[in-house]
Amino acid sequence: MSSEAYISALEGGLVSRASGVTLSAADRQRALEAEYRALEAAPGGQPVVWQGRGVQGSIVAAAPYQVGSQNCRQYSHTVTAGGRETVSRGAACRTAAGTWTPLT
Repeated sequence: MSSEAYISALEGGLVSRASGVTLSAADRQRALEAEYRALEAAPGGQPVVWQGRGVQGSIVAAAPYQVGSQNCRQYSHTVTAGGRETVSRGAACRTAAGTWTPLT
């Protein structure tokens, strides 16, 4: 499966919920790749950071937990743009296909 498939499964990720933050396509891609890396491999509480043009972000995922047979993680995404911080929080679960899908 391509990295685009894993990223599209995030359905825009938490970064899409950051109110008042407009990202270029390249910065949005960086942010979503960082969200995926945080969910997939980062130890609980360990930030995964990304840097864009005039914007940066940090994703922190909590320790994994089980919902039925799925591994899930709560996580937060802090975006800093123009000196202003916006924090979005959510959770995602790993599907049988290996992608991470947000809980709504």
